[in-house]
Amino acid sequence: MPDQEVEWETALVPIKDWLSKQPHLPNDVDDILLRRFYTSCGQNLERVKKTMDLFFTIRSTTPELFTKRDPWAPEIRQVFDIADMCPLPNKTKENYRVFIYRLNNPDYDLFNFVDAIKTFFMLADTRLTEEDDIPSGEIPIFDSNYITLKFIGKINLAILRKYMLYTQEAIPIRLKQVHIINSPSYIGKIFALCKPFLNPNVAKLIKFHEPGSDTLYKDVPQELLPTEYGGKAGSVDQIKRYWMKRVEAKRNWFLANDKNWAVDESLRPSANNDEKIKKVKDLPGSFRSLAFD
Repeated sequence: MPDQEVEWETALVPIKDWLSKQPHLPNDVDDILLRRFYTSCGQNLERVKKTMDLFFTIRSTTPELFTKRDPWAPEIRQVFDIADMCPLPNKTKENYRVFIYRLNNPDYDLFNFVDAIKTFFMLADTRLTEEDDIPSGEIPIFDSNYITLKFIGKINLAILRKYMLYTQEAIPIRLKQVHIINSPSYIGKIFALCKPFLNPNVAKLIKFHEPGSDTLYKDVPQELLPTEYGGKAGSVDQIKRYWMKRVEAKRNWFLANDKNWAVDESLRPSANNDEKIKKVKDLPGSFRSLAFD
């Protein structure tokens, strides 16, 4: 709609102006992404500035997740083979986007935590830079059917910490609900690893659902879900393959974006070095996964 486009152009002018005056930040940022920041930050310009700076800073300090992102790389292909990451085609009446995330293979020897998070963010970037229809909120559903206590041994705590910080504080989305379905009795032990990094407001959104229960449908209409969950959205495999093709079609963008969205810390103005940014830069890099027998 022409009027809406004019409104967007007007709203983005001060953001683009600010961004052009930040020598340490990338200037070539898609308008669609800027719209995401504007809406997710409640149209608050100061909040947009801080969130965008944190967004690019975390990406630049975590090369394990945001460099060498080739959709055709064997490790990325393997993640797509053993895990299902599915933004569902239809939204709720509140205009919330729903997701299904799950392992589809119980063989943990095939699973690499860092590669899985990297692939997850590739899918997220595809949406953030291509979806014009911005949802009012997002509802991730994590199916823990194949999660056992041995999964703890696959978790890289340094990457988990940055993942939690990035998804809660930097990525331009609005979490409305978080659901853990088919949760085993020992899910609390796994959840305990994440709890120290959880924002209290996000923690309040999390609901656990026992295997075989239908309590999820009180919050998420069943018809929006894949056929494997009794819904009408098509099969998990169909939905996943659609998104795999979207990610693959963006291959050149991923390979170039490693350097296009980098932060040059040597050029950072002192006024843009608040405590949160300092904390991010002080976070340790990746280290080995936990030992677990």
